[in-house]
Amino acid sequence: MPMPSAREERWRRLYLGVRGKFLLAVSIATLWTALSVWLSQRWLIDLAAVTYWPFALVSIIFIAYVPGFMNAFLIATLSLDRRPIARMPAKALPGVTVLVAAYNEASAIRDTLTSLARQDYRGPLEVLVLNDGSSDTTATIVRELLASLTLPAGATFTLHDFAVNRGKSAVLNDGLRAAAHGLIVTIDGDCWMRTNALTQIVSRYLSDPDNTVAVAGAVMVRNSRTNLLTRAQEWDYFHGIASVKRMQGMYHGTLVAQGAFSLYRRDALEEVGGWPECVGEDIVVSWALLERDYRIGYADNALAFTNVPEGFRQFALQRKRWSRGLMEAFKAHWRLLFKRRMTTLFIWWNVCFLPLDVVYSFVFIPGLILALFGYFYIAGPLTLAVLPLAALWNIVIFRIQRGVFEGEDLKVRRNPMGFLFYALAYSLLMQPVCVWGYVVEIIGMKKKWDTK
Repeated sequence: MPMPSAREERWRRLYLGVRGKFLLAVSIATLWTALSVWLSQRWLIDLAAVTYWPFALVSIIFIAYVPGFMNAFLIATLSLDRRPIARMPAKALPGVTVLVAAYNEASAIRDTLTSLARQDYRGPLEVLVLNDGSSDTTATIVRELLASLTLPAGATFTLHDFAVNRGKSAVLNDGLRAAAHGLIVTIDGDCWMRTNALTQIVSRYLSDPDNTVAVAGAVMVRNSRTNLLTRAQEWDYFHGIASVKRMQGMYHGTLVAQGAFSLYRRDALEEVGGWPECVGEDIVVSWALLERDYRIGYADNALAFTNVPEGFRQFALQRKRWSRGLMEAFKAHWRLLFKRRMTTLFIWWNVCFLPLDVVYSFVFIPGLILALFGYFYIAGPLTLAVLPLAALWNIVIFRIQRGVFEGEDLKVRRNPMGFLFYALAYSLLMQPVCVWGYVVEIIGMKKKWDTK
């Protein structure tokens, strides 16, 4: 065995464990927040003079302090992240059952199944297409395709055609009961899988700690060139969602193994009773696993590309559903707030989303309008102090994500207009919609997927 070089020895001595990185990131974020509090004293006094002290304090906490802490923690974590390389077993990989839940996916299901048939997976592969009572030609397309599709050795594709639409959770649980293998992968019916996506996500699972029972794949945007909204969502998935999952995964607790593309251990799913009947089944089942002290990982190079909403109404309904799913998770698994583990910070982080979105929608957006008329009590010169931090966060995650893409022989497409919209106006659309989702869940309105 070769002796380590002097440089390697220095790096080994400087290496920080996960808990050390967590404490360092918290310290950096706390120092930044303390600086923000000191700098904002005049802003707080001026706003309180024209309103009330409680209003001024709550507003600035959720406009500046909390987002500043989050951004500083995120930057510190991403800068410290040194993700271990996933082991690629030399022998055959374990058997995997892929569940493809589909409802009215006539325009996309052909591509999804074609991408699954082209996987380079070196192990038994079972694909169960779960047609949830589609009212279009989804089932017909699947039958015709399966009759002509060339499958890799050891792979079987089967259609389960349900006559009545019962919801995603119900068909996934049917698929779980019918599955032949111990590893379960879920794929949405409008996703295109990279050829090595299954290999990468299973390799990540095999390389992660023994208590890992799920791994979230990396979902990116496929239809980003449709219009400005899809261009902005490309940055949201490429920057925002990916960076949060990477950060959470570093501290052994990705909070959501999203239904669009994730891997689960079958026995763990069965232990928590499968997917619950709700609109946020993926986040609720993920929190059920976390409550049992299991770990959820993140495979940044296991890539699937999905079709995102192209119109504002569909986008709003999707984000409303995500917000309702978060509220459902808190109702079912509030005990996670009191777990003694690093990822408890992110559960409390999610607690802040409701007041953050409310203050942004009903205080900051009106403050921007006031600023246009020369009234800078809410949005003014001091607000600009957060921009360098936001810019630094975007630079750090862009470099990381570009490295992931280059490692997969992909290029990051140029999308400057989408980024400008994402950076400057995307939250103006998204956060009021999130408030809508919280409200309809709190008052108990009827739950619908609202996707088709």
